[in-house]
Amino acid sequence: MADEISNFDQGWFVIQTYSGYEKKVKEDLLERAETYNMADKILRVEIPTETLRKEVNGKMTDVEENLFPGYVLVEMNMTDEAWFVVRNTPNVTGFVGSHGNRSKPTPLFEEEIQDILRGMGAEGAAPREINFEVFVGKKVRIVDGAFAGFEAPITEVTGEHVKVMVDMFGRETPVELTLQQIEEAE
Repeated sequence: MADEISNFDQGWFVIQTYSGYEKKVKEDLLERAETYNMADKILRVEIPTETLRKEVNGKMTDVEENLFPGYVLVEMNMTDEAWFVVRNTPNVTGFVGSHGNRSKPTPLFEEEIQDILRGMGAEGAAPREINFEVFVGKKVRIVDGAFAGFEAPITEVTGEHVKVMVDMFGRETPVELTLQQIEEAE
């Protein structure tokens, strides 16, 4: 087996985890990368989160929420050894984009990962006027955050927040947004 890695084998990959175990998977994966001398192959592990202002026990507080429950992003060089270390990390159920039978997954497109990483560091948008009616079933375009550019139907409206179902990695993912993060889809 050649030690050379093609560009197809380098990049950001999405791993699926048991929901609620994302932080544990990140910790375990970074520890395993060191233990198995894979720090040069498993480069970064990220859990896309967003800080939202919510009311908790009658007080407004900042709450960090996972944008993709059940998913963790890994920047890595996809060698057989690195694949094995990641795939066999406790609470990892597999790679998104892998077709089973030990096949290697495909990395995310550069634009996709840049949008996600930018969304993680994005500051709250300045308030803007909402010029359309917000109701369940209405299709909206997300204009701010990790899902900017996606279109999705509203499934729930609660005050200044809406829940939408975003098609992410081939699965419907519920996402809570503020009215400031959406606009009417054309």
